[in-house]
Amino acid sequence: MNEITAVIKQEGLWWYGWIEEVPGVNAQEESRAELLVALRECLTEALEMNRRDAIAFAEDNYSEEQIAL
Repeated sequence: MNEITAVIKQEGLWWYGWIEEVPGVNAQEESRAELLVALRECLTEALEMNRRDAIAFAEDNYSEEQIAL
C-alpha cells in the first residue's frame, strides 16, 4: 500500500492539515486525532470523485489499469 503525506500544524486551539500529494484535500479540527480522521475522509471522497470524473470523461470503450508507485 502506498503512503500519503499529511502536513499538519497546530495554531492556537486548532489543528490544520493538508495532503501533499492531492491539492485541495485539507481540514481543520480541534484535536490531532480528529484532524487525521477528517483528512482520511476528505482524501477518500476526493479520490472517489476524481475516479468518477475520469470515467465520465472517458465515456465508453475504456479500460482501467492499476499503476504501482
